Formats: sequence, C-alpha cells, structure tokens
Amino acid sequence: MKERVKKVVLAYSGGLDTSIIIPWLKENYGCEIIAMAGNIGQDDELQGLEEKAIRSGASKCYVEDLRHEFVTEYLWPLVKSGAMYEGKYLLGTSIARPLLAKRQVEVALEEGADAVAHGCTGKGNDQVRFELTYKAFAPHLKIIAPWREWNIRSRHEAIAYAKERNIPIAATADKIYSRDSNIWHMSHEGGILEDPSQAPPEDLFMLTLDPRSCPEGESEITIDFQQGVPVGLNGYTIRSVQLLEDLNEIAGTNGIGRADCIENRVVGMKSRGVYETPGGTLITTAHRELESLVLDRQTRYHKDILSVTYAQLVYEGHWFTPL
Repeated sequence: MKERVKKVVLAYSGGLDTSIIIPWLKENYGCEIIAMAGNIGQDDELQGLEEKAIRSGASKCYVEDLRHEFVTEYLWPLVKSGAMYEGKYLLGTSIARPLLAKRQVEVALEEGADAVAHGCTGKGNDQVRFELTYKAFAPHLKIIAPWREWNIRSRHEAIAYAKERNIPIAATADKIYSRDSNIWHMSHEGGILEDPSQAPPEDLFMLTLDPRSCPEGESEITIDFQQGVPVGLNGYTIRSVQLLEDLNEIAGTNGIGRADCIENRVVGMKSRGVYETPGGTLITTAHRELESLVLDRQTRYHKDILSVTYAQLVYEGHWFTPL
C-alpha cells in the first residue's frame, strides 16, 4: 500500500483509463474516490457516466455543465488572441484542460479531499496541463498520476485489469484511434496516423465531410462580432454555445476545418494529430479578416508575434500563469 490518502478527486471521462484508475486507487491508496467529469460539448460521451463511475467504485460522481464557461472564458479569448500552435493547431485539447482541472480542484476543496488524480500518460502533454493548474489553485493537494506509477503497460493489460474486477467498459483491444472531443474540435491520434507517409483515411473523420462529397453549390453566411468575439449569425443574435454548434454543423457539412499536424510535444517528442475544428476554423478565419480591416500595420505585426507566444503558453498549460 502506498502513502495513505483520505479522499481523491479523479478527473473522470468514463474511458478505459479512468475507469480502471478508480479500483487501482482503492487498492493502492486505500482511499475514497470522487469522480469529476465536465461537459464541454462531448454530450454523447456523458450518457450514463455517473452510474458507471459508481459501479466502478467511486462514492460520488460530479457531471458539471461547463459549456458556457468554456466558450466564453476560454475559447473566445483564444479567438481574440489569434493563437494557432505551429501554424496549424487551433488548440482544442490544450485550451480545455485548464478548465477541467480548475473545476476538479474546486470539487476537491469543497469535498475536503487531500489529493487529485488524472489519467494522463507520462508521454503526453495533458499531464503537464492538469498539474500546472493543480499547482496554481491548490499546491497543497497531492497529485496522483497512475500512468507514472502502475505496472500496466498496454491497452490489453488495461482491459484485462478491468475484466478481472468487473469494471464496466466498452473498450476493445482493437480500438484504432485515440480521440478527444469537445464543442471546439475533435482530435485523432494513433493507428495508421503513426506513419507520416499515410494520408488519414476518410472513415477517420467524424465532424467534417470529405470536401469532394459536399453538397453542390455555395453556402454563404455572415458572422457578427462585437468587441472581437462572435455574437450572431446571419444577422441574428445567438447565444455563444448555440452559435458555435450551428457553425460546426455548417462548416462540417461543407468540408471545412481539417488539419493534419506533426507537432512538438511539451515533453520533447513529436506526434501526429489530425484535427477537426469546423466552426472554429470559420470563426478564426472571419476574425482574421476583420482584423485586416481595423488594425494598423504595426499593431497587426506585433499581434502576430504575440499570437505565437500565446499559442505556446496555451499548448504548454500555462493558462493560469501571470503572463
């Protein structure tokens, strides 16, 4: 048994990793586990999540609706910044992690927990993003990162671990891609994408049509901005979450928003990610065109420089730092 903790709040998605973390924490730390999930636009993935967490061994599961906060307090500032990591990536996963981690810490403090846990791997960026946020808001909380501690080394082993303990999972050993989704984007990694010589297969994409298969004819829209953020569509004022959902549908139907990136991770590795950001691509493109109308040459020049720095800070998890 590891150093005993009383109560842990786990960043919970209901996927394979976080599902097996619940019994693993009980077995290795002898603690109570409270699961915390945030709705940032991945609605279908949240169905039955609370029941699943309880069946896996959690004493309680928070499912928080964070969509409005995510759009207005995170995505709209991102749009205003013009940030795009390494010229392609619109930071859909990067910008979501600080919000989830912040709410997780808030739950931990409300519940009197003495630790927080996440299911991020030791090779990825998300471990850094979560843990920097933990330290920003509650540096006294113990951080438990099972992927850096346990002996589970493969998806097959994780599935076997779950089956041995009757943990409800939908995962199979032949799952091809690792995906992350929210109202801003969907990311795809793994499988054939590990070979940079291979183009992404068409059945990979979930949010956008193949441009060659899109309906014939043009789709013309207007996006209304106020103080640098979108507030309406085609002359009608629309609430932020609904506006982004509408633009996702319009752009996705027209094959807009795909990006294939080889990126430099925080930990020093290169990785390939294929991203779908349909509504976000429309918004950022429109915002860029709007800036060309209103910014003078020097302001535009220096904003472009700062946008690169801003993107790097977001990518590396520094959302809650003074800079």
